[in-house]
Amino acid sequence: MAGLGGRMSTVIKAKVSKILDKAEDPAETLDYSYQKQLESLQNVKQGIADVVTAKKRLQMQSQKLEEQVVKLDTQARQALAQGQEDLARVALERKNGLQAELQTLDQQVSQLEEQQEKLTESEQKLRVKIEAFRTKKEVIKAQYSAAEAQVRISEAATGVGEEMADVGLAMQRAVDKTEQMKARAEAVSELEAAGTFEDLTALGQGEDDIDRQLRQLSSTSAVDAELAKMKSELATGGAPAGELEAGEEAKP
Repeated sequence: MAGLGGRMSTVIKAKVSKILDKAEDPAETLDYSYQKQLESLQNVKQGIADVVTAKKRLQMQSQKLEEQVVKLDTQARQALAQGQEDLARVALERKNGLQAELQTLDQQVSQLEEQQEKLTESEQKLRVKIEAFRTKKEVIKAQYSAAEAQVRISEAATGVGEEMADVGLAMQRAVDKTEQMKARAEAVSELEAAGTFEDLTALGQGEDDIDRQLRQLSSTSAVDAELAKMKSELATGGAPAGELEAGEEAKP
């Protein structure tokens, strides 16, 4: 059963593959692949835009922290000038905390810039690749269209296409029937010339072969008897009685 199942699976896959291969249009496949690549390029662009947005947001936050650092430094100096050392210390502590946070933000900005550069480089390479694919795609589509047209022309010229094959078969059947009818006509003519066929319309209704032979025999006997009589009359120099009487009455 396992072997049978594997064989059936192979047969089904082969038939499905054949159907898909017949239904597949290379032009549509290439256009679809090109569209998917454009979508990938758009995703890369969107990624770059997201990275730039995040970097800008961190830069704005970093700028605010820098402003606060400057402000706290100024406040610390003012407090120290007024003899408020404790207040100046608090301002400096806050300043140091902001500077540490600012340093972390700067590192994140640097990382985002590196990521932006990598994405930009990838986007440029992908753009070049897609453009090359687009050119190649159009060339292949043009070649396929030309080859397809050549196949159609060749099939029409040689009659190997499906439609032309049907026309060729119909023509061959017509030729065969014509030749058969000609042969039959010649056979009938040959049999007619040989006397094989009789004129059935000249025969009596219901007359069979015996009747025809008897009728022909009677006719032949009558002809022979009349012929013998004529020969006898010519030999004696006489004429039929009816003719002599008619001749005598005609004399004055």
